[in-house]
Amino acid sequence: MINLHHADVVLVGGGLANSLIAIRLRALRPEVGVLLLERDERLGGRHTWSFHADDLTPDEHAWIAPLVARSWPRQEVRFPAYSRRLESAYFSITSESLRAVVEKTLGEGVRTGVDVAGVSADGVALGDGTRIAAGAVVDGRGDPGRAHLELGFQKFLGRTFALEAPHGLEGPVLMDATVPQTDGFRFLYTLPFGERRLLVEDTRYSDTPGLERDALRAAIAAYASRQGWHVAGVEEEEEGCLPIVLDGDIEAFWESGPPGVARSGMRAALFHPTTGYSLPEAVRLADAIAVSPDLRGPALCSLTRGRSREAWRRGRFFRLLNRMLYRAAKPEERYRVLEHFYRLPQPLVGRFYAGRPTWGDKFRILSGRPPVPVGKALRALLAPRTRPEATVATDRREDLK
Repeated sequence: MINLHHADVVLVGGGLANSLIAIRLRALRPEVGVLLLERDERLGGRHTWSFHADDLTPDEHAWIAPLVARSWPRQEVRFPAYSRRLESAYFSITSESLRAVVEKTLGEGVRTGVDVAGVSADGVALGDGTRIAAGAVVDGRGDPGRAHLELGFQKFLGRTFALEAPHGLEGPVLMDATVPQTDGFRFLYTLPFGERRLLVEDTRYSDTPGLERDALRAAIAAYASRQGWHVAGVEEEEEGCLPIVLDGDIEAFWESGPPGVARSGMRAALFHPTTGYSLPEAVRLADAIAVSPDLRGPALCSLTRGRSREAWRRGRFFRLLNRMLYRAAKPEERYRVLEHFYRLPQPLVGRFYAGRPTWGDKFRILSGRPPVPVGKALRALLAPRTRPEATVATDRREDLK
């Protein structure tokens, strides 16, 4: 029987990162009392989280496998002057597949429709005045307000279509940038979940976070029509705004939150700096917490902050590239940076997405004729670091991709 007023670990926010922590704790530490709290009535929201084969180790692939809704052996990218098929596996987890596993695993340990008014190192205060005592609290409620981070944005709206006839795709189209370039680097992202079922997202690497939903829906419908896909109906819609980090102060970012509270996912700045993808970091954090010898609040806060600090250190090269993308390239010319990148060897592309480029990879990425003006590229690369106090927050949910 779950104690709804006390737990060893209380996970605040029922998105990807906290869901994985709950699954891993139950698998490796079944004696630990875990309570997962979600504001909405539906755990996991309406999202799709994807990852590449090289993003995870074989052991990580093994334990995450029950959550995978669909995988494909290859993927494709399309640009105005260049198209390519990559012979590398790609995987997607949907809200439905995540929710099914979490609810089966935790049972009564999942509470939805819960209004959390505040978190502290030893408990959670609910909007109705109830307090839940905890040995440790992990805050995974998505965007913490983006204080102390300088950001661009990868924003998107996606629609899952039921089609009247097979679409004919062999695998995902990760980027179709042959479309008009508006609101920054724009591409269409397509996942074929069945021969007559497609998720189609209109994505922009933009300077602003706002979504013009009706315009995006119309653009997606027009794209589907140009591909010859006849839509029978819309099954789902999802949207998001992923942070693309240009610069910031990770220590001030952490100091701005409640003391002693562990964090996960976006709230811990644990995501790929250039793609915004969060699943690999979420998998590794779940493993680290599940094997931690000390699951008390101070220890978990130290663990998650330390992993965040280390991820920030590893992300320096990616932030440099992001500054080149956002500061050196005109918004409508940003696609040239990605077009240039995808001409590089496939193993390099895989290591980049996995967040593990070698020094040779970094040299290859920056060598040759730059796809943006040389002077602007140099100014973007060599500009002194900034320490932004805060940037405007947007309304997004946990760990969208």
